[in-house]
Amino acid sequence: MSHPLTLEQIRRAPKVLLHDHLDGGLRPATVVELAEAAGYTDLPATDPAELGIWFRDAADSGALERYLETFTHTVAVMQTREALVRVAAECAEDLAADGIVYAEVRYAPEQHLEGGLSLDEVVEAVLEGFRAGQERAAEQGHSIRVGTLLTAMRHAARSREIAELAVRYRDVGVVGFDIAGAEAGHPPTRHLDAFEYLRRENAHFTIHAGEAFGLPSIWEAVQWCGADRLGHGVRIVDDIEFAEGGEVRMGRLARYVRDTRVPLEMCPSSNVQTGAAVSIAEHPIGLLRDLRFRVTVNTDNRLQSNTSLSEEFAKLSSAFGYDWDDLQWFTVNAMKSSFLPFDERLALINGRIKPGFAQLKWAER
Repeated sequence: MSHPLTLEQIRRAPKVLLHDHLDGGLRPATVVELAEAAGYTDLPATDPAELGIWFRDAADSGALERYLETFTHTVAVMQTREALVRVAAECAEDLAADGIVYAEVRYAPEQHLEGGLSLDEVVEAVLEGFRAGQERAAEQGHSIRVGTLLTAMRHAARSREIAELAVRYRDVGVVGFDIAGAEAGHPPTRHLDAFEYLRRENAHFTIHAGEAFGLPSIWEAVQWCGADRLGHGVRIVDDIEFAEGGEVRMGRLARYVRDTRVPLEMCPSSNVQTGAAVSIAEHPIGLLRDLRFRVTVNTDNRLQSNTSLSEEFAKLSSAFGYDWDDLQWFTVNAMKSSFLPFDERLALINGRIKPGFAQLKWAER
């Protein structure tokens, strides 16, 4: 490709997002307004612009633990039904405005109980917000479908309860389950009961693995827990080496992940912030794409990373020379890997994604 695709060009592409945290995507102005309404006085800044900069700078520490500390403030202002509805609605609107046609947005219901809500009330508020946001987006000419993933915190002991919650609401918008939080010291096998329950119930789940911790975390997530997808999975490159002459040699785990098409939910900017990658240009996504792993591109936390899915693609296009064919490959990978039923995935691929990219390609001729 002679020049990288521009951000404005990429915004017009029909995109798919699989790894996005609801409490990591608030608008700074919304954080300020919700904090004032809740009487929360611990924000590091009350000017929306300054607060947005603070979130980005705090997340740029290079350590996952410091990165996770920023969520103290966003979670604190998401403790009422009204706040959850608003945040979810704005999330759907923002994603739709970025050209996303399907998204799976995750959050941990157990983190939103301090205001007296029950787990069921938290889920119902978020679902209501997403419905409202999808309707408002449609009025603005942007069509999006949002599914939710219910997350259990890996350092807590409520994963089975959250898994049952996900199954209870799976016919009304909850499409899957996830565990998240600091990996070190909290292996996914501690939550085997939840994963075994989900498999018995024919439910889908992804696991944060291979972000701040290495191959053992990925191995446990895939081989012990049976994850459908890997949240991040960037450390799978630890099982890939280059021999003399440039020959690529993959270990057994890397080969298994590639051969069985386990989807990798890659989040380039976030990985650089947490130290999982040195830079965008040196991010393992380039190698993994060349080796034909099932790679997808995601935002992780749009507030902390000051990003959007279009911006992630623009950075990759600049760093690796990716063109429309590459972006379509990533997008189809994501749609294939979503937790929607097969026929619905196919309808979006053939009805929205491929025609949308074809139109963009022809526009350049």
